[in-house]
Amino acid sequence: MKRTVAVFLLALAAVSSRAEEILVFGAASLTESLQELGRVFESKTGTAVRYSFGASSDLARQIQAGAPADVFFSADAAKMDALEKAGLVRKEDRREFLSNILVVVVPIGSKQTIAGLKDLVGLRPLALADPAAVPAGIYAKKWLEILGLWRQIEPHVIPMLDVRAALAAVESEASPAAIVYRTDAAISKRVRVAYEVRDGPTIVYSVAPIAHRPAAAQAFVDFLESPQARAVFVRRGFLMRDRAGG
Repeated sequence: MKRTVAVFLLALAAVSSRAEEILVFGAASLTESLQELGRVFESKTGTAVRYSFGASSDLARQIQAGAPADVFFSADAAKMDALEKAGLVRKEDRREFLSNILVVVVPIGSKQTIAGLKDLVGLRPLALADPAAVPAGIYAKKWLEILGLWRQIEPHVIPMLDVRAALAAVESEASPAAIVYRTDAAISKRVRVAYEVRDGPTIVYSVAPIAHRPAAAQAFVDFLESPQARAVFVRRGFLMRDRAGG
């Protein structure tokens, strides 16, 4: 009887532990910001926050396949649209208050300058998060299409797993240049920004709790939109979008 009670208490403790912990699937570009904010949220609520970071496309596929994520923070709205269509996210729970800027980075010691379109074409090879699937690469491809340069540049593109892999390719000098988010460039001491994209597509991050997850998941999403969290995102180089989408 004592053994049965002990086993029951252990099981109850395990359930309680899980209830005080949430798992957040986040775009790679959000790594440092979410880790910092997770620590603040835990100190405020007692709920621990664990993470799985990577390409938004891969994370969305994992969630659709049944991965136990409680919150999804995508670097674009399209991946969240797919989860909403699959019934895994509710429209009314989505928040889209965060944006970013694309930049072209080169190794810190590079003398490469980018003054015009001709210089962009000359970046060979060019590291990009996979432009067929990953938001950072998709945004970069759209920008190059707007400029009418994609067909010229595409043969020299090295598709990478995610935006941090593209950044790492330049840090290691395996590639002379990459297009990444401004926030990614800001975390590295081994690259410099050679060009900041001001005429590119609008970058929209999307965050939501996964349907039927614990209340703590919604609480975390609400916290991410708070003034305190917004200040952290801004400090790390992100842009804030107003509720009208600007």
